[in-house]
Amino acid sequence: MGTICSPNPSGTKTSSEVCNADWMASLPPHLHNLPLSNLAIPGSHDSFSYWVDEKSPVGPDQTQAIKRLARISLVKKLMKKWSVTQNLTFREQLEAGIRYFDLRVSSKPGDADQEIYFIHGLFGIKVWDGLMEIDSFLTQHPQEIIFLDFNHFYAMDETHHKCLVLQIQEAFGNKLCPACSVESLTLQTLWEKNCQVLIFYHCPFYKQYPFLWPGKKIPAPWANTTSVRKLILFLETTLSERAPRGSFHVSQAILTPRVKTIARGLVGGLKNTLVH
Repeated sequence: MGTICSPNPSGTKTSSEVCNADWMASLPPHLHNLPLSNLAIPGSHDSFSYWVDEKSPVGPDQTQAIKRLARISLVKKLMKKWSVTQNLTFREQLEAGIRYFDLRVSSKPGDADQEIYFIHGLFGIKVWDGLMEIDSFLTQHPQEIIFLDFNHFYAMDETHHKCLVLQIQEAFGNKLCPACSVESLTLQTLWEKNCQVLIFYHCPFYKQYPFLWPGKKIPAPWANTTSVRKLILFLETTLSERAPRGSFHVSQAILTPRVKTIARGLVGGLKNTLVH
């Protein structure tokens, strides 16, 4: 889709940034009626993790051993270096052209309310705040379509799920696209219905709501390797083997640190150790 650039430090937008913010609207007419599953759509991994709270408790996605270690304040500072996988906010990612978002959520044990947070080792922002930021962008860019993939849930019972789904409804309203045949979904059909948001919900709870798509409709095979060569081979293989019909497909072009990777680069963090 061209160069994906981050917002200009001066605050003004370059011509490429304007294009990236509206790249779906700018596609040539012959692509408007192509199934959406046939388009290459940029996405981000742990999309919400541009900020995590090192003062919060360690998340329920971590082992008991990590939770015990995290009682030492320095440990949380080191965890933050390995939990942050993005440096752009939701708004900035959207303006740069990102349309698929990988989301992991959790309640915060001990909280009296039913608030839900994004999580990756440490707690991130409230889900509601993230949804409102995304909705604001969509209102200003009515032809852009996004995929929100809620694929990991921690410390959540039925009450938490109902709270989260209610927030999704309140945030997006008529922008939500009901689950339907993947092949029938095109930019043109979505534009005609004023739908902009596809919600994928990897939990049986999706069956209760027509606007929640089952997780099986968007498989995301994971290479789980630190080797670039193995990652490329994995991506080529899984892409060639993807189901020809009935689902979308996520190519996770990411390297995953192992325990020894983290041990070697403990102080440097994810960006300096693995990304570079």
